[in-house]
Amino acid sequence: MIIEMELKEKVRPLEEKLSYLEVIFEIDTLLKEIKTIDETLSQSGTWSSYERLNELQKKKSYIEDIVSSYDDVAGDVGYLFDSLSILGEEDGELFVKDIEEKLRTTEIKIDKLELKHLLSNRLDINNAIMDIHPGAGGTESQDWAQMLMRMYLRWAEKNGFKTEAIDVQNGDEAGIKSATITFTGPYAYGYLKPEVGVHRLVRISPFDSNKRRHTSFAAVLVYPDVEKEVEIEIKEEDIRIDTFRASGAGGQHINKVSSAVRITHAPSGIVVSCQNERSQHRNKERAMSILKSRLYDREILAQGKKMEGIVGDKKIIQWGNQIRSYVLQPYRLVKDHRTGYESGNVNAVLNGELDAFIKEYLFWKKTG
Repeated sequence: MIIEMELKEKVRPLEEKLSYLEVIFEIDTLLKEIKTIDETLSQSGTWSSYERLNELQKKKSYIEDIVSSYDDVAGDVGYLFDSLSILGEEDGELFVKDIEEKLRTTEIKIDKLELKHLLSNRLDINNAIMDIHPGAGGTESQDWAQMLMRMYLRWAEKNGFKTEAIDVQNGDEAGIKSATITFTGPYAYGYLKPEVGVHRLVRISPFDSNKRRHTSFAAVLVYPDVEKEVEIEIKEEDIRIDTFRASGAGGQHINKVSSAVRITHAPSGIVVSCQNERSQHRNKERAMSILKSRLYDREILAQGKKMEGIVGDKKIIQWGNQIRSYVLQPYRLVKDHRTGYESGNVNAVLNGELDAFIKEYLFWKKTG
């Protein structure tokens, strides 16, 4: 049966990739490591140190995620081989569509498992905090910043990450002046750190009555959520907390029902706002969490460590030094200037199809 032979030719490479992943992840070693961690966690002395306990639990969670992902893919590959054996039976062709769909989803799972091998930094598994800022250019750049925000929200939706817009400042005419978004789920930071930098858009402006081509810039920053694992001291006397109406333009202590919170950290000059929660207490709590992550970023810089391994190289956050260009006119192309990877399907990329760009960057970073 021709279709059976064709499907077998597609399944065999998946089996080879699975064997490769078993070797590079050292699955047997990981299983032994889980057992060792469980034995350590069962000792009463371990629970006396919160820092040690948190470190062990996080390491176990990381390893279990790898092992369970591998087992899931191994089960899918086994299912595919078993399914191929029934194609030669009577009415076996009825299962062709199901097998092809399973083949497609298994290929996606293997790609994601390969990516996890590249996410080996300590904080890669963490949740992420993203800031988006438009460049000079008023409405044009503000609209572009909003397009980027939508792109990342769609990417998160496609990949099963929970998102929350902590603070979004709308533009005067269109777009946004700034946005802070949290991404919750395993490896959110690891997947999003390749997006740090300046993003450039070239298009016929919808805001120009003469239909001229415009170039707009917007900057993306990504921080790991470190609230539960890094001790960052924030002195009460170093911060100023202002409250304002979440639906308004803001202002200090408008009235007792003002729920939005703005925290200014005097020593660093960092300003964090949160207006997504209904209560002032929750907004303050979330704003403090984001402030902590940004201060951690500064602390890493002060220690002289390269930002590439933590929150991306902030030296490139300068208008004109773009990491990626999205060209809608006079041709259609999205190109990453670091890896050289490009896609002509601009609409798909702007709708959140970013995995290929992320994977190319992580491979480039690992091998470069």
